[in-house]
Amino acid sequence: MSAVLLGADLGTSGLKLVALGEDGGTVAETEAGYHVDSPREGWAECAVGTWRAAFDDALARLLPALGGRPVAGLGLSGQMHGTVLVDDAGAALAPAVLWPDRRAAAEVRRWRALPAPDRAALANPLVPGMTGPVLAWLAAHRPDLVDRAAAVLLPKDALRATLLPGTDPRVTDRSDASATLLWDVVADGWSAAARAAAGVPPGLLPAVRPSAEVAGTAVLGGAEVPVVVGGGDTPLALLAAGTTAGLQVNLGTGAQVLRPGWTPAPADDPPVHGYADAEGGWYAMAALQNGGSAWTWVAGVLGVPPADLFDLAATSPPGAGGAVFRPFLTGERGGVAGPEDRAGWSGLGAGTTRADLARAAVEGVLSAVAAAAALLGEVPGGPVVLTGGGGRAPLVRETLAGLLGRPVRYLPLRSASAVGAALLAGRGTGLPVEPRRA
Repeated sequence: MSAVLLGADLGTSGLKLVALGEDGGTVAETEAGYHVDSPREGWAECAVGTWRAAFDDALARLLPALGGRPVAGLGLSGQMHGTVLVDDAGAALAPAVLWPDRRAAAEVRRWRALPAPDRAALANPLVPGMTGPVLAWLAAHRPDLVDRAAAVLLPKDALRATLLPGTDPRVTDRSDASATLLWDVVADGWSAAARAAAGVPPGLLPAVRPSAEVAGTAVLGGAEVPVVVGGGDTPLALLAAGTTAGLQVNLGTGAQVLRPGWTPAPADDPPVHGYADAEGGWYAMAALQNGGSAWTWVAGVLGVPPADLFDLAATSPPGAGGAVFRPFLTGERGGVAGPEDRAGWSGLGAGTTRADLARAAVEGVLSAVAAAAALLGEVPGGPVVLTGGGGRAPLVRETLAGLLGRPVRYLPLRSASAVGAALLAGRGTGLPVEPRRA
């Protein structure tokens, strides 16, 4: 009986689990949702136990659909930039602090105060939700946790640690490490200057291993399954889509516009990000915190199920009767909008309808995506690859194509990042596959 490869994507609001067959086809897929906690204004947290429970739930529902096929390996993808302090057994000492969190705004000043060459070597925007500034906040406000910690991990690494008891949990990969504001992108290694700005000892930073390397063996459904190190969600979406040139847009809770083939160079607080991919290369990214999350919020305000928002919007003409929507509910990292920008409708009149408000919301998010794409500079022609749940609606694809001035090719993968994680598992276990991308 042929084996399957599992890929789990630990997203901001839910975990997706996919099983790929040896022919690259999807055998089964499930997902389990959870909430982001906000104990204070501007905070975003989630307990690692919540993630593990979601994984166990998704796995319990997926295994029966495999028809007894053995699982050859598991790969993990995860939301990037998060901060999880763990002890030497890999147990989380506190809830994970997530990328939308803004508590470390004051700590970013430490990064701005770095000598210009050290700051430019980070080659990324200086924003508070990254691991480095959050770690600095924890060192200042929760020194007891930092003193007890054996390592700081990224979200997918913290989940992996729960699956591999008895193995050294202090491991991450280049794709996640490079997105922490603790990584010297030019030298391709941990930045001593940024680590000092965070105020933590060198031993707190995890070892960096290849994404496809087997980190240990987990017991899943009564069977031993090799688990590979894994990678960040955006580079694994690139891997799944096979995008090596042009642009790829991922539309999920947030939105990312990716340009593979980037060459690292010093850049002092640039408007776009530059990170390692899962295969030894690099990509540039213009990111928005407010993507599908803004549409979900709008659906709630308008009193329609999120899945029906696009049908409602399609009954309004392009331009939404003059209504304009700004999607920045939580502010942004810079470039398209700043941390203090906020959302809202404008251009409303007595004749504005709910459909107009919905149409404006669709166009507003996608206009922000187009503005993000413009930050990446001129890109050779060709279709834009679109992944993520936000791209399912035809209205989204049509509107985005019009705004970008080029065709949009949608990949109907429930989670491109989970598929990318499964591909890593195949490479690490000697069962390489290529996904079906039609």
